Amino acid sequence: MSLKDKIEITGQTDIGSVRAHNEDTIGSNTDIGLAVLADGMGGHRGGEVASAITVSTVLEKLGDRLKTIKSAEPQEHSQYSQESIAVLDVIYEANTNVFNASSENSQYRGMGTTVVVLLFYDNRFTVAHVGDSRLYRLRHGELEQITRDHSLMQELIDRGFYTPEQARKSLNKNLVTRAVGIEETVEIDVLEDVAHPDDIYLLCSDGVTDMIDDDVIKKIIIDNSDNLDQTAAELIRVSNEAGGKDNISAMLARPIKSFPASNNLFSRFFELFS
Repeated sequence: MSLKDKIEITGQTDIGSVRAHNEDTIGSNTDIGLAVLADGMGGHRGGEVASAITVSTVLEKLGDRLKTIKSAEPQEHSQYSQESIAVLDVIYEANTNVFNASSENSQYRGMGTTVVVLLFYDNRFTVAHVGDSRLYRLRHGELEQITRDHSLMQELIDRGFYTPEQARKSLNKNLVTRAVGIEETVEIDVLEDVAHPDDIYLLCSDGVTDMIDDDVIKKIIIDNSDNLDQTAAELIRVSNEAGGKDNISAMLARPIKSFPASNNLFSRFFELFS
């Protein structure tokens, strides 16, 4: 089932005001309800290579994997749906592709990337991520950070060494503890939840979140909610005005109407009574 008339997805990326080139990569496939964003790292353009490999792997491989899935029921011996397992598998494949490219080319040695993948299906969504690129959700006027950063600063916040406000001013806030392609294997966080029509989802790199507070992000999304292209442009504009110290990427997604799987009784019930 195509989701093209049920999910709206858009995104923009910008070099920022300081960097010499853009190491962020974004991509989407509205037909399957997919958005993916990666923020690369590594010398001699290694970061942009790592992020490009990761996004292209997800875009190229996930559609084929989803064609073999008949429902959103949990995979046998797993707590996750088959769609979530497919997302995990293509990120693992991306990790292998980046790691191999790094190993085979000395100028890209040690390159890596964050990634956040958002997939809609059967009135639900799966988000999988590595690193400190984030997913937010605006629902009923309230903005919630769905992902949790894989960063040294987040660990220090969790242990009580910093408050979130103090962390924003730290020079060490961009040290990630996980990245795609750095090692042969990668640990991925994945979450599933129900998606409601008119929710707005924001995938963004730290070029947004390092420059502007969540309250500002929330106001920009609400003020521009009628036009998601304008929302992305405004997030980039305000991030640049605040300094634009990194590449800036913002992707927005919104379910327009219910999208139950045709063979899923639970989702048809949910559609009738939600």
